[in-house]
Amino acid sequence: MAGLLGLKAAWPLVGAALLSATPALAQPASEQPPESRPVSEQLDNPLAEPAPAPATPAQAEPAQPAAKAEPKVLIAEVVIEGLQGHPEQERLELAAYAAMAATPGTQVTRSELQTDLSAIYASGWFSDVRIQPVDGPLGVRLVVVVVANPVLEQVKLDPADLKLPEQVVKDTFAADYGKTLNLNTLQTRMQELQRWYADQGYSLSRITGPSRVSPEGVVELLVRQGTVEGVEVQFLNKEGSATNDKGEPIRGKTKPWVVTREVSLRPGQVFNRRELEEDIKRIYGTGLFSDVKVTLRPVPAEPGKVVIVLGIVEQSSGSLSGGLGYSQSQGVFGQIQLQDSNLFGRAWDLGTNISYGQYGGLGDITFTDPWIKDNKYRTSFRARVFFSREVPQLFQNENNFALNDQDLNGRDFVVSKIVGRDLDAGTTEVTTNFDTVALQRIGANVQFVRPLNGGNPYKKAPWNLILSFGGQEVTPMDFSGSKYSYGVVGATSSPITVPSNQVICLAYNCASENQLLSFRVGATYSTLNDPRNPTKGNFLSLGTEQFISVGENSPTFNRVRGSFTHYIPVEWLKIFKGCRPKPGETKDCKQALAFQVSAGSLIGSEIPPYEAFCLGGGNSVRGYYDCDLGVGKSFAEATIEYRFPIFSIISGEIFFDAGTTFGTQGDIQGNPGGLLGKKGQGYSPGIGVIVTTPVGPLRLEAATQDFTSDWRFNLGVGWKF
Repeated sequence: MAGLLGLKAAWPLVGAALLSATPALAQPASEQPPESRPVSEQLDNPLAEPAPAPATPAQAEPAQPAAKAEPKVLIAEVVIEGLQGHPEQERLELAAYAAMAATPGTQVTRSELQTDLSAIYASGWFSDVRIQPVDGPLGVRLVVVVVANPVLEQVKLDPADLKLPEQVVKDTFAADYGKTLNLNTLQTRMQELQRWYADQGYSLSRITGPSRVSPEGVVELLVRQGTVEGVEVQFLNKEGSATNDKGEPIRGKTKPWVVTREVSLRPGQVFNRRELEEDIKRIYGTGLFSDVKVTLRPVPAEPGKVVIVLGIVEQSSGSLSGGLGYSQSQGVFGQIQLQDSNLFGRAWDLGTNISYGQYGGLGDITFTDPWIKDNKYRTSFRARVFFSREVPQLFQNENNFALNDQDLNGRDFVVSKIVGRDLDAGTTEVTTNFDTVALQRIGANVQFVRPLNGGNPYKKAPWNLILSFGGQEVTPMDFSGSKYSYGVVGATSSPITVPSNQVICLAYNCASENQLLSFRVGATYSTLNDPRNPTKGNFLSLGTEQFISVGENSPTFNRVRGSFTHYIPVEWLKIFKGCRPKPGETKDCKQALAFQVSAGSLIGSEIPPYEAFCLGGGNSVRGYYDCDLGVGKSFAEATIEYRFPIFSIISGEIFFDAGTTFGTQGDIQGNPGGLLGKKGQGYSPGIGVIVTTPVGPLRLEAATQDFTSDWRFNLGVGWKF
């Protein structure tokens, strides 16, 4: 206050001039003009408006006298009171002084003083402000009486059950606790909390207040989070209209619950924009809709509540397709497919596939329910009935022949027993050959897949459990449909006699047909960033399938198999322009170094030859034809592949494949791999071009066998892994 006293002493002449300017001080206040009354009365209660004078006939005249200018008075002293003993007295006094335009030596009007009063309030430090003008010997003395806000001790949110974590509130106000509450700073902190809500997706949430500030420094804020009242489905046509030409609502094929079950937001839940975006992605992911439009409709008389209206544009769910193709197991074949992916409007998928080729055919009916209704684990169900007749590649080699006839010269042996099984009466010679062997399978299987989501169907669970049951009858035969029980190596057009070690049972127990009954337990783990064309993440698949005997010709054995894939994003080649974006452009450079390791084994002694592991082919070691590298009881394969974009729909690949049967070809009954001269292990470097099409990637690859001049060209659909 020493500075203030010095300031007051500097203005004695100003105060005297003010007094000399008011000669009519002795007149009654009611009779003095406003300019002549004591200045303290002129400035008293600046927030109170003067009472209007009674209207007179003269005042009703159109011509109005010019408004008189507000009187100005000279301020001799400004004093802040009410902060004595406050722990932050000096800080608050300076804040009050800084907010005022009126200072000693200035002339102010009533309106200007009112502005100063508002400015002190606007500083945010005070809950009450009063200005009292007092006449003094040197002029008008302004006494500003302030009531400081309490020291901030705690911030409470109402209601208490909020999405906002308590720790976020503590961290936001940590710098303000123990200090005088400033309402401006409080509003800034509230905006920070508001931004937290927005960043977390709670875009309808609003923070207001304070609704109460207690003397103990407890501040209460009101939070309206915005809740979901319900979810409605509205069907739209391709133009986006909800009504047809007759003004009637459009009726869709899909059951509304098929759409709403994909929405995680439930009535009474706080609205979250991020959750809704994920819900929309899941709706698109069903493949049933071409467009989804979202509208938030406020609920009348219920502030903060909205109804989510989903405008759905359905797309055709039925399809009919056909084509021609070639495979080693069927030769040239024709194919026709019929599918409905939204059967009865329940998102059920029913498909029929029929193909017929040179060596056989295939037909199946598959039914899939992607989400069993009301199952909280989002369990899916799949059932398949199938019929197939194909050439088993394990009984073939690259030239589609067995060993040459001359390999049998000088070795005669009359076949009387094969693996301990007597031949039919009178049978002494065998005339079958591997090139005419076909394998017919008739069966069915069911499969359940359950994500490990803890009962939350909307949780992205990397782990999935698989349980399946299957049964089939397998019959070896020739292309005409006649059953074969066994085959020989190097058969000729006429009956021959061969050593017993060159006779192979085509089925278990050399039976004319086998019955296979099995159940499989498996698991998958995926962290891939893109399931169609990943560049980062891992994929793991593990499974064991147990075959159970149901009769004399039904084997018991187990198959264990697993694979692991790892993707590393790289940017080695920048051929594609998306790998060289210009300023402001988004980079589009999907390159990856991919690794895959697969292994498996058959456990047991009753293993049909046709269930052996085959190595070689477009999805195995690519320098070899299908099943031409080896046929074993166990196997392992490894691949290193570099994928890089070239043009918008064309990519390139450089790969190295390797595989081995671990010397287990002889463990397969009859050793078909060994008798057909298959190596059992090898490797294959190669290159390829991938074209992205509406039906998926098409691969054209060239690979060599063990760095030799023996090249193989492969045409495949989809990535190898």
